[in-house]
Amino acid sequence: MAHTKSALKRIRQNVKHAAANRPYRTRAARAVREARAAIRSGSPAAAELVRTAQSALDRAARRDIIHRNSASRRKSRLTQQLKVLLAA
Repeated sequence: MAHTKSALKRIRQNVKHAAANRPYRTRAARAVREARAAIRSGSPAAAELVRTAQSALDRAARRDIIHRNSASRRKSRLTQQLKVLLAA
């Protein structure tokens, strides 16, 4: 356990910030999961779900909840998977 006042305050801040960031992180993760499932199943709505996932990733990256390069990488991989589906 922290001993100094500043460390205790930092713990309180971390709890608050984690709670505030959780919806954005969850929304992005869930959108990516749904998009991947739609791509795997060959759903016609896959393109729309990929766009939704990209938007959620961008929002999370804009707020520094996930790193911008991480968001970019995930968006790129989703797009690649979608292209393979559309090409088939």
